Amino acid sequence: MVSASIVGVLAGLILAPLLGGIINRVKALFAGRSGQPLLQPYRDIAKLLRKGAVFSTTTGEMFGVGPAIGVAAGVVGLTLLPLGGSRAPVAFSGDFLLLLGLLALARFCIVLAALDTGSAFEGMGASREVAFSALAEPAMLLAVGALVRATDAQSLSAAVGAVWKQVWQPSMPAAVLVAAALAVVLLCENARIPFDDPNTHLELTMIHEVMVLDHSGPDFGLVLYGGALKLWIFSALLAGVLVPVRCGSPWLDAVATVIGTFCVAAGGGAVESTMARLRLVRVPQLLVGAAVMAALAVLLVR
Repeated sequence: MVSASIVGVLAGLILAPLLGGIINRVKALFAGRSGQPLLQPYRDIAKLLRKGAVFSTTTGEMFGVGPAIGVAAGVVGLTLLPLGGSRAPVAFSGDFLLLLGLLALARFCIVLAALDTGSAFEGMGASREVAFSALAEPAMLLAVGALVRATDAQSLSAAVGAVWKQVWQPSMPAAVLVAAALAVVLLCENARIPFDDPNTHLELTMIHEVMVLDHSGPDFGLVLYGGALKLWIFSALLAGVLVPVRCGSPWLDAVATVIGTFCVAAGGGAVESTMARLRLVRVPQLLVGAAVMAALAVLLVR
């Protein structure tokens, strides 16, 4: 059991950039073109780590520290994330609150790094990021709270491990609401369509991308890798709810969850290929809707 949980952490550290490659290939498939190589995110990160960095004279210490803290928060978050029915390497009562806090810390440090540039343009993106996160975090907390309440568990590992017997079987509507809320939060927190377009370069529509415009070289590589870790955490958590395979073997459960994580990434690529980016005034409405779904799930499992 312990070895399977450690392998789950290693799988997240190694396979996290692959999710971006899967999303790009699915989008290319929908567009009828060959697209980028599946391992292109690894090549991009490796190339950036070999380059030098350029710093503005207005930046301070936080500009360089922010990306590193974001990666560190993601790595620690992986140790709290259960993979399948196996227990996470670090599991204790209320560990899901620490996981959500680490994700918030990573975002907070990137926002501070953007503000440290002294650029009004990056400050605009930072303000939008914070505004959206203020609505996404309650939805995430309520969704995870519904899982914990339904399973009478004190830790995330116990809640995800019992999601089939104590959530899907007795209360399928609540499980569907939790999964839907987590899916919406995943797209928002990882700057994906319909909330944000990671490929856009229009000044009035950029949100996350504008916050890292001044980062270059290894710093930008850390930003990309930290974003990949964040996408893996959200995708694996959603896969743990949608693919509740609990056959008794930790290895088979972990493999099923990893495959489910890849399927979540492919689903994200399909969403980006079939939907347009929402207007900024519509984004809060969708996030509030996700929070309402999660709150309803909490009421259903009581």
